[in-house]
Amino acid sequence: MSLHAATPRQTDRHPGAPLPGKERPTEAELPTFRLHMMRGGYLLMAVGLVIVKWPLLLQAASLPLMDGVVLCLLTAMSLLALLGLRYPIKMLPILLFEVIWKVLWLGLVALPHLIANDMNKATSDMLFSILFVSAILVVTPWDYVWKHYVKAHGDSWGRTALRRGSSHSPR
Repeated sequence: MSLHAATPRQTDRHPGAPLPGKERPTEAELPTFRLHMMRGGYLLMAVGLVIVKWPLLLQAASLPLMDGVVLCLLTAMSLLALLGLRYPIKMLPILLFEVIWKVLWLGLVALPHLIANDMNKATSDMLFSILFVSAILVVTPWDYVWKHYVKAHGDSWGRTALRRGSSHSPR
């Protein structure tokens, strides 16, 4: 029996498995304490949103349009944050979204009001709640983000990516 016969052929590969040399990032790339810190961030997001937003779901139809949109968006975020407890690395874009929108709000909305010294109570209250983003900033593995989202090559835009990601070929 030759060694070549024992090597699986490309067609024997599980449809969702990475191609040789294209290994998927794994949780082994981050120490356990970092994964637990990320889970803490997801838990903070989920619990905060469950307490503040979920009770309003029964009133969603009676809310002003954009308030209803925000309610549904944040409820979806809370559900995805709960998934982050189980899959901390796969759900990392949720942490990134949380950081990005809050940093944008701080810079584009709160900072001009702080500089002009004309912050009203509603903006001040929002500023207080948004400052909890500092916890998400701490738990986000920025070195991992840099390595896997900034420096890494992007996924292919060609037909190869379609075949790799699904068990059936495109028609």
